[in-house]
Amino acid sequence: MRMYDLIMKKKHGEVLTEQEIQFMIDGYVKGEIPDYQMSAMLMAIWFKGMNDLEITELTKTMAKSGDMIDLSAISGKKVDKHSTGGVGDKTTLIVAPIVAACGGKVAKMSGRGLGHTGGTVDKLEAIPGYRTVLDRKEFFDTVNKCGVSVIGQSGNLAPADKKLYALRDVTATVDSIPLIASSIMSKKLAAGSDCILLDVKTGSGAFMKTLDDSIKLAQTMVAIGEGAGRRTVALITDMDTPLGFGIGNSIEVMESMDVLKGHGPADLTEVSLQLAANMLYLVGKGTPEECREMAEKVIADGSAFETFCTMVKAQGGDDAVLRDYDKFAKAPYKADVLAERDGYIVKMNAEEVGVTSVVLGAGRETKESSIDFSAGLMLHKKYGDKVKKGESLVTLYTSREDALKEAERMYREAVIIGDEQPAKEPLVYARVEKDKVEKY
Repeated sequence: MRMYDLIMKKKHGEVLTEQEIQFMIDGYVKGEIPDYQMSAMLMAIWFKGMNDLEITELTKTMAKSGDMIDLSAISGKKVDKHSTGGVGDKTTLIVAPIVAACGGKVAKMSGRGLGHTGGTVDKLEAIPGYRTVLDRKEFFDTVNKCGVSVIGQSGNLAPADKKLYALRDVTATVDSIPLIASSIMSKKLAAGSDCILLDVKTGSGAFMKTLDDSIKLAQTMVAIGEGAGRRTVALITDMDTPLGFGIGNSIEVMESMDVLKGHGPADLTEVSLQLAANMLYLVGKGTPEECREMAEKVIADGSAFETFCTMVKAQGGDDAVLRDYDKFAKAPYKADVLAERDGYIVKMNAEEVGVTSVVLGAGRETKESSIDFSAGLMLHKKYGDKVKKGESLVTLYTSREDALKEAERMYREAVIIGDEQPAKEPLVYARVEKDKVEKY
């Protein structure tokens, strides 16, 4: 069997067998198949797709390429959550401590930034001292003690995905349903949680641009999870506009803490509450309505915020920055982008806004790029908002002064000001369970 022949086969739209998929993934993990051949295969899959059997086999093979974690040492029912990625999407930092404060257990392994979207691990590493790499015993002990631990995908968990994840990022093969579904679900299956909640983004800032594609991706992943014996639900949430106002690593940590303190942006708070309520529902904490009330209560009484601080301290982080944001490192350069006319923001391309943050240093342009934790944007006006000429639309932050001019140009291209106020879009479009799609 040769990788060349498998590339040729998929290029012509033929179906790869179970043995061929195993050969391909095993060979790539062992280093016997080079990046350039796997890049060609990824592009062939992007163009020709995969059927359900291929996706399932790819997911299983990737999950089994490393350790399959047994979480039985953690008491109680464990629930995991995964977002398909968006701009300003910092919900893990909010929902994980909410669920833990309500008595759920969250043993979560998260990823780094991919393309124009930020990564939870990058955000957490903006907290001084926070360790995203723990050995298994410390990881389990932290969850048992705090109810939650969020670490990076480390050790030998789904090494096939770890290699493919980085390769997809730099070969323009991120937005493929088979590759997204297998990437996400291989990690989820290997990570060992009893229940899985999927936050599938839709819109200009998501990998899935249309609601139909987002529902298709959700159905694919829910079917994989349920087929593996994991209770799995997906929410389809909006990503035409960035979530919240902050984009960038330390900026997003601060905004997440605002939500946990009860005074965060309305859109970010609402999406986080819906996600948290569904996670609590999956672990049997009550009806969806009861779970929503529980989530609201632990924000109001401060226990969700304190739970996050307890986890941060347990993993070596300095929770002082969460209580006093002035302790975060500040970007040395900033600039405001001013409105050039009166009107309403009638378009805000979230993907282009995300790319603007990468230009400022908040994301990765290549696998080797380093992250500037202080870089990013703070939006002052969002889709549907009224603006006046000369008002600040956004403040840009960076450690590279020469990046400001290009970032301003890109941001202006991402935002259109018109005369009529547009209709607001829903924050949550649909909920997907096995054999069931409920549109809102």
